[in-house]
Amino acid sequence: MGVMLQIKDLPEETHRRLKARAALAGVSLTEYARRTLEEAATRPSREELRERLAGREPLPTDESTADALSRIRDDLR
Repeated sequence: MGVMLQIKDLPEETHRRLKARAALAGVSLTEYARRTLEEAATRPSREELRERLAGREPLPTDESTADALSRIRDDLR
């Protein structure tokens, strides 16, 4: 069995939104909060991402940043 987590001073509006989302998902608020927290815990934090990126070597390219962004935008259309 997992550990218990208590959240104090949660704004009422936040509680209402989460409760409504849980209802739309067809689960209890506790289950919805657990799923949401588990999902958030699997993603790296901003600091973890910065550390990963800082450790990478830049890729060599002859393409300018502006040209690369333009090409990517065109590909997304």
